[in-house]
This record gives sequence, structure tokens and C-alpha cells, in this order.
Amino acid sequence: MVIIKTPSEIEKMRVLGSDAATLLNTLKINACAGMKTIDLDRLAVDEANSVDANLSSYRYHGYPGHLCISLNETIVHGIPGKTKLKEGDLVTIDMVLDREGVFVDTAITFTIGNPNKHQTKLMKVTKKAMLDGISKAVPGNRIGDISSTIQKTVEQSGFSVIREFVGHGVGKGIHEDPQIPNFGLPATGVKIQSGMTLAIEPMVSAGSWKVKVSSDGWTANMADGSLSAHFEHTILVTENEPEIITKRN
Repeated sequence: MVIIKTPSEIEKMRVLGSDAATLLNTLKINACAGMKTIDLDRLAVDEANSVDANLSSYRYHGYPGHLCISLNETIVHGIPGKTKLKEGDLVTIDMVLDREGVFVDTAITFTIGNPNKHQTKLMKVTKKAMLDGISKAVPGNRIGDISSTIQKTVEQSGFSVIREFVGHGVGKGIHEDPQIPNFGLPATGVKIQSGMTLAIEPMVSAGSWKVKVSSDGWTANMADGSLSAHFEHTILVTENEPEIITKRN
């Protein structure tokens, strides 16, 4: 069931979304070669505590980290640990924040040091796919309009969209209806309505779209070892253009 948010819930999500954007930017600024991914996780906990918010992924279905920190060929659910960041790493941080009964979900991919041309193109295309998909989140369209737009942007650039993981509704919980695949047909799926809050999150591979989950049950790697990127925003559907709740300056 799709949950239409109340004005009060929407306002709480806006404030929380701003805090999430600031927190994610802080993590990006502080990430450096030699730093352990668990140190980023601990920094996130401190920053969330400073704004009386919670990192919602912790223990969600048993997940052991507060963030998902995925490097290079890991597309999602990388568990923070003793791995040290190194120059040239492609880093994705995926974060869910909650406070006062509302949730926002956001993710960013960046490099440690300067990206090479291949990394730059992959990140640029993934971010563009997200923004192109968001532009279709208007009343009267359907979820398939978001999905097909993301797929077209990605595949026109020679990359692949991941099938196993999808976007979703968010707000009263971490994962709500509807599911939002990053591939599909236009004019299909749930009709988009004002007041819906959605997490739109293309996950993109430079090679095949096939994924292999590691023995820890969480870490999802590209089966062919190719580089991957992931961008995500929580958005509000309005009567006009969509509002990006987790927008970063």
C-alpha cells in the first residue's frame, strides 16, 4: 500500500533530509586514503547523534553496520570494517536516517583522490540517470516512466542497470511501496500521486548487470568484477515538479 504523507510528516522529512545531506557531505570530506571504513561508520554515528537522529540501517534485518560503504566492484551493502581506503578507490556511501517517526534515504559515489576518466563517466551517468528518473516523478505518470527513463540514460552510455536491487517508497518506514526498478517499460506500474515520498536510486555497472552476494550474506559485488556506482535521493511528489528532500549543495 502506497502511503501519502501528511503535511506534518513532509515537514519533518524536509528537515531530516537537510541533515542527511549535511552528514553525507561531512563523510565525503573526511574520507581519505588510509582511513578504515569502520572509522567513517563511527563518524556517521557521532554526526547523527549531534542532530538527535538515528542511522536506521543498524540491525535492520540483522545488518551489522550503521552505513553501507561499498568500494569499487561492490555495488551495495558493503559492511564497514577494517578495510582501508586507498587512493583511486571508488566509494559509495548509502545512508538511511530517521527521527521523530520519519525516514530519509540517500547515497553518493565519489573517489579517494582525483577520479580517472572511466570513473568520472560512470559517476556522471549514474547521477544523470537519477536526476532524469526524478524528473518523471510527477502526478499522472507511472513508476514505469521513472524506471524506463533511468534505464535509457544508463544504457545509452554503454553501462548496465542492476536488476537485483531497486528504489522504493520511504518515509514512515525504510522500505515502503511502491518498488521502483531501474529498468522497465513506460506507462506501467503504480500511478504517481502528490504526497508520495520516494527513494530513487539507480545502481549502475560498467560491465554486466549480474551481481554475486558474498558469504557474509550482505556484500553484493559485480559478478564480473566491474566498477559500479550508486546515487540516491529521497524526493517528494508535488503538484508541480518533484522536490528533492535530500538535496546536497
